[in-house]
Amino acid sequence: MLQKLRDTTSGWIAGTILALLTIPFAFFGIDQYLFQHNDTFAAKIEAPPKWWPAAPSFWPVTMLWQREEIDPEAFRTAFERARQQQRQEQGDKFDGHAFESVDNKRKVLDQLIDQRVLRMVASGDGIAIGDAQVRDQIQQYPAFQVDGKFDPQTYQLALASQSPPQSPQAFQQLIRDGLKQALIPTQVATSAFVTPAELTRMLKLLGEKRDVALITLPAPTPDTGAVTAAEIQHWYDSHPTLYRAPETVSLEYVDLDANTLSAPAAADDAVLRQRYEQEKNQFIEPEQRLASHILVKVDPKATPQQQEAAKKKAEQLATQARQPGADFAALARANSEDAGSQAGGGDLGWVAKGVMVKPFEDALFGMQAGQIVGPIKTEFGWHVIQLREIKPGKQVPFEQVRDKLAQEQAQADRERAFNDLSGKLVDLVYKNPTSLAPAARAVNLPVLKAGPIARGQGSGIVANQALQRAAFSESLIQDGTVSDPIEVGPDHSVLIRVTGHEQAHALPLDQVATQVIAAIRRDRAAKALAATADDMVKALRSGTPVDDVAAAHQLLANRMPRMPRGLPIPDPKTAEAIFAAAPAAKGQPIADKLVLDDGRVEVFAVTQVTPGNPAEATPAQREQLQQQLAQAIGDTDADDLVKSLRKRMTIKVAEDRL
Repeated sequence: MLQKLRDTTSGWIAGTILALLTIPFAFFGIDQYLFQHNDTFAAKIEAPPKWWPAAPSFWPVTMLWQREEIDPEAFRTAFERARQQQRQEQGDKFDGHAFESVDNKRKVLDQLIDQRVLRMVASGDGIAIGDAQVRDQIQQYPAFQVDGKFDPQTYQLALASQSPPQSPQAFQQLIRDGLKQALIPTQVATSAFVTPAELTRMLKLLGEKRDVALITLPAPTPDTGAVTAAEIQHWYDSHPTLYRAPETVSLEYVDLDANTLSAPAAADDAVLRQRYEQEKNQFIEPEQRLASHILVKVDPKATPQQQEAAKKKAEQLATQARQPGADFAALARANSEDAGSQAGGGDLGWVAKGVMVKPFEDALFGMQAGQIVGPIKTEFGWHVIQLREIKPGKQVPFEQVRDKLAQEQAQADRERAFNDLSGKLVDLVYKNPTSLAPAARAVNLPVLKAGPIARGQGSGIVANQALQRAAFSESLIQDGTVSDPIEVGPDHSVLIRVTGHEQAHALPLDQVATQVIAAIRRDRAAKALAATADDMVKALRSGTPVDDVAAAHQLLANRMPRMPRGLPIPDPKTAEAIFAAAPAAKGQPIADKLVLDDGRVEVFAVTQVTPGNPAEATPAQREQLQQQLAQAIGDTDADDLVKSLRKRMTIKVAEDRL
């Protein structure tokens, strides 16, 4: 029998069957055997290759796809940056718990995804950013300027003071990447335009005036009618979220703040000089060179003949510049094609390393003072360079930086004292993790108490979001142990212990019956007022004069003839509603109502609509409006472009890693 089986499974028939069976494995699933996946991304973006946009999304074709991943650390960094920005904008109104919503996390992640999508598209389209664009962008930053002009020394010191320090090359690459991914949407946005007809229509809308009559119904007072038990029960059952006690915790904590510690003794000169020797490299003024140049531009698409002609012209200018008595500045003003320096005789000012493109920099820092070299080829063309003066790099003496060193040493001593005290406190807590008082007593710090507090509530340090996240964590609530140090600011941390916890729960009806009755009466009054306002609007729309409608309710109509758009009276919401009301059918007045936040109701009637007159706009106003409209349209176009690009890609989001 074994021999028969062997004969049956050999030969060309068996080989053909085996080959057919391997086909599905080649395309579906074999990559799971060949490659071990350990996904850690927060989001992954995959796009087909540029030369095969319709490439299928199965292996092995997917090996040709572009890929970008956003790791959880990058997301958390961006999310914390967004948190700090919103905290600065909102101040005391900032709600850290609400900020942690899924919607906010997706919003930040989507921004990162958009950036990666644009980067992938830019790379696929072969977009490159030249050194000149990077240099121009860097020189525009106010942080690198002195008296409104770019200063190389300030630039290098600013990068060196970063934490961690950043090299000019790394910073330039960061700027290059940013410009690269912004290029496509920026160009799309700036290409938008507004036609004369659109501008005229917008001028008519913006200049529109409306004759308005307003009738204000005062906020109602709650009625005093009887409320039945059935009504109370029905309202209570219909509004369960209104009558709940939030989850709360009670805490004891120790506040460890470096600013409240005793100031360390001032360091003497011996200590400061030792620090100076250790950090000498931070106190070096870089070498700078005072340079001028003459540029003969060469188009990147120029023919070999055109390139050679430009080179010969540069050679001739270099020869002229080297002649005894030659005026380099005059030659530059007459011949240089660098718009930024031509009028100044080719003057580039003091130049440090890391500012100019590499061929130019290599030539400049290989010259002697007074020397003229060239032509030197860069991406801009041919340069003839004159080195007028050299300012050697030098060590800044100790005396000039003593005060700075003293401040740094005092800060270091304060941080060291803080770290020592914090370390001692933590060690003591580890020995007795279920009690905070003995450790606090040993380091002479008070144990403070707070609570009960709900999420997002409390004031001062208790309102800190990091502290509240720890306070409401399951581990601290269940174990009753002291937390690890929670950083709430620079050199400022807190250790907490949860001493009490109560889950969120519905309040029984007998505890909130008074609130329920008051709510029912307020609701009755609001509905009655709204019904009155609806009757008034119906009467106005049927043609009843405004004064008659107002008099029927013992009210007065307030008339506002030729009310312009954007006027914040009687209040912004009412003004917006008046101009949002669409014109009614011919012969019928415009009327509507608006319930204000304070309970009042505004009933309004628009008796006449007068379009704006475009001829009244000055040329400057027309130009400004045209630019604003074009910018708004361009921004929308750029957003639509990014959405369209995202649809061409496969984007996977791991929400559990956010």
